[in-house]
Amino acid sequence: MKLHLRVWRQTSAEDRGRFEDYELDDVSPDSSFLEMLDLLNEQLLEQRKMPVAFDHDCREGICGMCGLMVDGMAHGPIPGHTVCQLHMRHFKDGDRIVIEPWRVAAFPVVQDLVVDRGSFDRILQHGGFISFATGTAPEANSILIPKDRADTAMDAATCIGCGACAAACPNGSATLFTAAKVGHLGHLPQGQPERYQRVVGMVDQMDAEGFGGCTNVGACTSVCPKEIGQDFISQMNRDYRRAMLGGAGD
Repeated sequence: MKLHLRVWRQTSAEDRGRFEDYELDDVSPDSSFLEMLDLLNEQLLEQRKMPVAFDHDCREGICGMCGLMVDGMAHGPIPGHTVCQLHMRHFKDGDRIVIEPWRVAAFPVVQDLVVDRGSFDRILQHGGFISFATGTAPEANSILIPKDRADTAMDAATCIGCGACAAACPNGSATLFTAAKVGHLGHLPQGQPERYQRVVGMVDQMDAEGFGGCTNVGACTSVCPKEIGQDFISQMNRDYRRAMLGGAGD
């Protein structure tokens, strides 16, 4: 395959940045999108030019490190996939592909396609854990959890924190990410003692980081690689209102 790439280049957060165009030949349809970027970087190095910086780690859709806008779509055109799981067979020979970093005010660009997602870490620091000492691990069946609640908690726990939800949202909102992290523990018995303290701390920190508000557009769920639903946002909003009223009910 021959590809025409239009890639965002930015040396630092202070640099205004610009698009640069590249031609890439002999790309295998079986290669992943990130392997295609590896080929581009090999070509740039041979030309004694700076390679394109981009985030990656596991390349298996697990770690949440990768995150790119591909032709204006977070993680590319295939639903339920991260960009590292996207393969070049989903493109055609001669295609022009535009590649950008996440465009979110709370994710400042570090270099090229790499953004600083430390804001997500700071949201988690305000409640994405259980702080009560529980001693040694109890026997697995000592706390009975209904299957539907366990399944719901696991659905929320699949969030990998990639940031696609915020990148796709026209408001730059991190509500789906925050709701998933709140909902993971909020549906388990171990998370109940700090349930309302947790939701207030994480939502307030989300707002403090400069993310936009949620207006239920639904773009977040459409690009989420783990297909986490908006029902977690509804539950988080209910818990937040209850917390403001003193934290009553379930």
